[in-house]
Amino acid sequence: MNTSGDRLRMLLREVHLSASDFAKNRDVTPQHVNNWFKRGVPLARLDEIAELLCVTSRWLRTGEGPKHPPTNLQLEGPNHGNSAAAREDCGHYLCGPNSGPEKIDVEIPLHASFNSQESLRLSLRTLEQLNVTADRALGAYMVGNSMIDIIQDGAILAIDRGRTQIIDGEIYALEHHGMLRIKYLYNRPGGGLRMRSHNNSEHPDEFLTYDQRFEQNVHILGWVFWWSTLNNRRPPVPLDEHLTGYDGSKSD
Repeated sequence: MNTSGDRLRMLLREVHLSASDFAKNRDVTPQHVNNWFKRGVPLARLDEIAELLCVTSRWLRTGEGPKHPPTNLQLEGPNHGNSAAAREDCGHYLCGPNSGPEKIDVEIPLHASFNSQESLRLSLRTLEQLNVTADRALGAYMVGNSMIDIIQDGAILAIDRGRTQIIDGEIYALEHHGMLRIKYLYNRPGGGLRMRSHNNSEHPDEFLTYDQRFEQNVHILGWVFWWSTLNNRRPPVPLDEHLTGYDGSKSD
């Protein structure tokens, strides 16, 4: 291990982290990380990466001195102030010899109506950007064509159960007589509710009074903050000629 790039490669292997996952977490491209392997870690990022992987900047840069900071000494680098940092608290990826990598993705459960042991996998960054905690998130599938052209039948949804206060015109998941529904919601006077579908030519608006909301067991699950995009309306494009026969001639 003659270069800081060699040492970085070894550290990522120790915590079972791929170069692409490390690049994603550091908000750089995988090519950047490969360049660091070949040319060495840039001086501007040495302290950051050393802290992340719980090694000393000097060891990462030169291979000399102690690999890990002592538990009774503060970390190297200009941004750590005067506070002492124990080794078990110093890194996000490597906090000890047997610890694993920082979470980059999280798994969230599906709504109980799908009777499935499957879970939805989302990036932690997506949740953080929208201020959604993993324990509040819930997954679901879109069933039917009521929201077609924006959410296709069969699309995967993610719901924030921490946001149940209705903001007019936002998309929410709700249970209605025990059935999961995905709708635009609007407040109405007296605590009433308007439920609107994107495909309102086939699914007209529904209006409920305050009393009807309780009589019909309407329960707002949360705000729909993410959904997958499917293009299930494939255009009738003919096959290319070279696909119609093995020898270049059209098959019968």
